[in-house]
Amino acid sequence: MTAPTPPTPYLSLHNLHIHFPTDDGIVKAVNGLTLELPRRKTLGIVGESGSGKSVTALSLLGLHDPRPTHTRVTGQIILDGTDLTTAPESVLEKLRGAKMAMIFQDSLTALSPYYTVGRQIAEPFRKHTGASRRDARLRAIEMLEKVGIPNPARRVDDYPHQFSGGMRQRAMIAMALVCDPELLIADEPTTALDVTVQAQILDLLKDLQQQTGSAIVLITHDLGVVANTVDDLLVMYAGRAVEYGPVQDILSHPKHPYTWGLLSSMPRLTSDVTKPLTPIPGAPPSLLDPPPGCPFHPRCAYTAHVGGDRCRTERPELPADGGRGAACHLTAERARALSRQVTS
Repeated sequence: MTAPTPPTPYLSLHNLHIHFPTDDGIVKAVNGLTLELPRRKTLGIVGESGSGKSVTALSLLGLHDPRPTHTRVTGQIILDGTDLTTAPESVLEKLRGAKMAMIFQDSLTALSPYYTVGRQIAEPFRKHTGASRRDARLRAIEMLEKVGIPNPARRVDDYPHQFSGGMRQRAMIAMALVCDPELLIADEPTTALDVTVQAQILDLLKDLQQQTGSAIVLITHDLGVVANTVDDLLVMYAGRAVEYGPVQDILSHPKHPYTWGLLSSMPRLTSDVTKPLTPIPGAPPSLLDPPPGCPFHPRCAYTAHVGGDRCRTERPELPADGGRGAACHLTAERARALSRQVTS
């Protein structure tokens, strides 16, 4: 029986490096990131602060300062056949908002306080479609209604400070989706929102994806957020991908010690409430001078199970075929046994 053909990726990253020259040295924010994302699929990217998640997201839209004295981007970012790393700014401006859009982490700072919410939603629609002011206003009202804002015809003329945190986040989603982009990047879209509103926002993203068929990149530091939201999961640490695969497989059978640490530090409904959570020891490394070999080895408690000096001197990589795997020197059998001990 012939195996099904995998879906064609709408977004592809190949060996992406993003470095920032500073007075203290070069900050190696992202190092060798490779991934693929087809339409109608959601990819979750998780990791601690400073792991490279948001830097990757901004690079997809070409929002880093392109001057080589400020940002150095190498590798490829392919969006529907277009290489965004070499595309001129004029091309990126046509793509932003139309074919790709972003929900930023802090809606209060991402939305301008000087313009009404409706005007900010209507602006990209007018720019990319040439619609009249009247039609753009009607589209803004339609989008506010679609994302669940009550009385959209009245609230369209309100300013961001007149919206609650959850409503501002919904307005941000409306602005990102007003032109029906085929790629949506959500950078910590539920940060600082209560649990009920978090669930509503995540359900809204899933519903809108079913309606539009878009590809979604969901960036978060919270594994609980991605559990029932994404299809595949990418775990990042110190600017590198350390584990990748279907989300339920990673949550049930993690292969990398860093992923074990993330899961062990997360409270669960089924866990013993008298048992303290287990934090990951140490702190993330400086991206000015990342450690040699495995970037996680200074904090890893399992280097002795590898033997020799491999963890310190030899950098492990994810499988070249882009399939399920972890960038770790532990054998599959040893990783499986240790995982059961650590995460059970």
